[in-house]
Order: sequence, then C-alpha cells, then structure tokens
Amino acid sequence: MAEAEEELAHAEVLELFQAALARLVQDPLLCDLPPQVTPEEIGSQVALEYGQAMTVRVCKADGETMPVVVVQNATVLELKKALRRHVQLRQARQGALPRSPAALPLNLFCFFLPRKYIWRTYHLTYAGEKLADDRKKLRE
Repeated sequence: MAEAEEELAHAEVLELFQAALARLVQDPLLCDLPPQVTPEEIGSQVALEYGQAMTVRVCKADGETMPVVVVQNATVLELKKALRRHVQLRQARQGALPRSPAALPLNLFCFFLPRKYIWRTYHLTYAGEKLADDRKKLRE
C-alpha cells in the first residue's frame, strides 16, 4: 500500500519544525532555553549536561555578562565565533536590526564591521592576560 506523498510549503515545514522545538524545550533538561530556540542551542545544552561543553561568562566593559557555550577543547577563535553568534541571536530575538549601520547605537555598529577589525580593536582577556593567540585552547 503506497502512502500518498504530502507536499508542504517551506513556511509550513518551518512552522512544524518550530512547533516541535517548542515542545522539546519543555523538557526539564532544556527548560532554560528561549521559546525561539535553535537546533544549535539545543545541541549546546545537551553537550553541557554530558560534560562535553562549558559555559564561558564574557563580561563587557559596561558590566553586562553574556554566557557563551563552547566545547571543552575550544580555542580562542571558537569562543569569538560563539560570542558573535550569541550576540546575533540575542539581537534577532529583540527585533530585527536596522539595515543601515548609521542607524545603530555605537555598541551594535561593530557587528557590521569585518571580524578582523573588531578583534584588532577590542580584546578578550582572562586574569589580565590578553587572549591574542586564536589557536590557543581556552583550557590553557
């Protein structure tokens, strides 16, 4: 007996996927995640629970702290990428960014600039030491 193939529009598939993710985050293990969770965030949360990842708390100069999840053997470069993704997700959830960089507040303007410029101008530090070597493991 052949099953009838059902065609769904991209928007319908996306809606079904988001609904399934919303049900998934009702699990006690994942309940800290936002309602508009991404598969990447679910994977990170599961990795944290199994000890395969760690949370790095990045403190900005203005006192804001951002929890960023990276794998246990992450490099400085991987932390930078995870930090950028964290900020992009947060901004997307707060509302769409303006299309013009000139319309942005100064602290968001930097996300329209090339990544190399940002990390030459701003630095990550730990215990007073600048994390300059992108290949260095965070555990070191």
